[in-house]
Amino acid sequence: MIKRAAVLLGLIQAFVAIGGIPAGLSMIFEPNGSGVGMSTEILLESPFRDFFIPGLFLFVVNGLFNLVCAVISFTRNKYTGICGLALGIFLVIWVCVQVYFVGLIHFLQPLFFIVGIIEIILSYIFITKTKINYN
Repeated sequence: MIKRAAVLLGLIQAFVAIGGIPAGLSMIFEPNGSGVGMSTEILLESPFRDFFIPGLFLFVVNGLFNLVCAVISFTRNKYTGICGLALGIFLVIWVCVQVYFVGLIHFLQPLFFIVGIIEIILSYIFITKTKINYN
């Protein structure tokens, strides 16, 4: 059960990273959104005027952090559960904030919300079944 949870968690984190890294880089280098097929008009009700800051967050947190945590999960490191839990929570919050400011505009929003929930559940399973002492 623990091994399966860790592998599934690693696969989910790799999936999120594969989406987050190129999309985030595109938003960083083309903050007008043209690289990802979006317009800054959707940001009018948000605190951002362009996609640079959201792209930076997407690249670092949903991209690089998920990539690092995927490796941690695949090796069943003692921080697998904590990493997965934190990133699952970040992903759920990311989607909720996005939908709050720009609305439900793409099928990927609910998909990644569900992915975040699954990541949280798998992390909880890993944490409760391993009973690792973090002290």
